[in-house]
Amino acid sequence: MQEIDILTLFPEMFQGPFSTGLFQRAVSGGVVKVNLHNIRDYTHDRHRTVDDYPYGGGAGMVLRPEPVFEAVEAIRQDWTERDREKTPVILLTPQGRLFRQQVALELSRHTRLILICGRYEGVDERIREHLATDEISIGDYVISGGELAAMVVVDAVVRLLPGTLGSEESRQHDSHVDGLLEYPQYTRPRVYRGWAVPEVLLSGDHARIDAWRREQSVARTLERRPDLLATAGLPVHEEELIGRPRQPH
Repeated sequence: MQEIDILTLFPEMFQGPFSTGLFQRAVSGGVVKVNLHNIRDYTHDRHRTVDDYPYGGGAGMVLRPEPVFEAVEAIRQDWTERDREKTPVILLTPQGRLFRQQVALELSRHTRLILICGRYEGVDERIREHLATDEISIGDYVISGGELAAMVVVDAVVRLLPGTLGSEESRQHDSHVDGLLEYPQYTRPRVYRGWAVPEVLLSGDHARIDAWRREQSVARTLERRPDLLATAGLPVHEEELIGRPRQPH
């Protein structure tokens, strides 16, 4: 089982996404345990103050270091020294490394994770320098806080844990798992408004179907996300198929 601790100013935001569908099944099945920690619970004034004006002036407010440090320390107080050293403390921030499928796979291999949801204009730099061991961004855009980013990261990680999906095979064909976008999918009816399912999928010839799906996956990636092909590791015949010279190793 993986255990995930999330530090946030708005724990109520997680109730809906974490209590439905696939995620709820993972929780009920003992695949993952999520602990939500309200950063305000680690303040020491009657107003539960978590932010302050930035030194040097400027717009917005900055998340103070004290409640964040104390929250993480409270979470880790009964941990072994090894767990403290090995468990990632991840700050969700637009300045972090870009979240990709390979990053999700990397995080799924840990037994514990701590996620810090940034807010306001940013966090005190000492959180980044002396507490966080990793920084992750879910994309090159700005959202109101790290909560939505944390939901994305946790969902992507949890679906990689054994026992989450009904069929383990289904995750092997997801987009980005092999560096490519997923092939087109069809179901009944066979013909809808004159649009027919490709005949190859009705053939029962699994070798032909696999070859068609691979071809479609490569073609779709070339059309929509050609940047992914640079690191997809295509074999020679597929490099030639899409007209790209094979890159030297």
